[in-house]
Amino acid sequence: MDISSIVQTIAVYAIPLIFAITIHETAHGYVAKLCGDQTAYMLGRLTLNPIKHIDPVGTILVPGALLIGSALTGMSGTSKIALGFILGGMMAVDMGGPFNKAAYVFGTASIIAGNYDIMAAVMIGGMTPPCAIALATMLFPNKFTKQEREAGPTNFIMGLAFITEGAIPYAAGHPLQVIPSCIVGSAVAGALSALFGCKLMAPHGGIFVFATMQGTWYFYLLALAIGAVVSMLMLALLKRPIKK
Repeated sequence: MDISSIVQTIAVYAIPLIFAITIHETAHGYVAKLCGDQTAYMLGRLTLNPIKHIDPVGTILVPGALLIGSALTGMSGTSKIALGFILGGMMAVDMGGPFNKAAYVFGTASIIAGNYDIMAAVMIGGMTPPCAIALATMLFPNKFTKQEREAGPTNFIMGLAFITEGAIPYAAGHPLQVIPSCIVGSAVAGALSALFGCKLMAPHGGIFVFATMQGTWYFYLLALAIGAVVSMLMLALLKRPIKK
């Protein structure tokens, strides 16, 4: 490969990817701040300067994910389902932290390698927790405070838009109940997405980028619904009713 080809590849793939990830990180930082998490603000990451968003996970993971993503082109069957299960679950481990970002960067890198089903599993893993929280607050209101119930339905919008941070206040208040429930539901959704052969060519956007899907979008919604219900039921079992 000559120099001109390398420059062209960087211009076409690397620069837009860095820009997209920077916008993604900044948007998540603002949403987290609105939800009460000041971490990104304190670290000075509410900016479009990509240098501010560099951390050990990202700087090590990005090139590694690019290489691994290329190697995964030939994966099929149970291997893809297992990968979807793992990546989907990772998206719900810390909802914006290192595990979440590792899975997300892996997904975006896989788009470049042509593995669109991996990005689909990653995105659905991030969409599941807020949707599950919204369902739980509506169907099991005795498990939540008045404030949590009132804020619950908003998580439908955040979840469908792939904004996982909507679940953070609930995870912070009830970590032993919410986090395991969300991990299991997101993992199930990711595995089902892979099983159904769902493919997504956009790195962000939730239902607003369904036009880029390769395959049947309604199977993707089915996987999301099943994952959200699994998380909701598990949360209902683990969480005790609020004492009045």
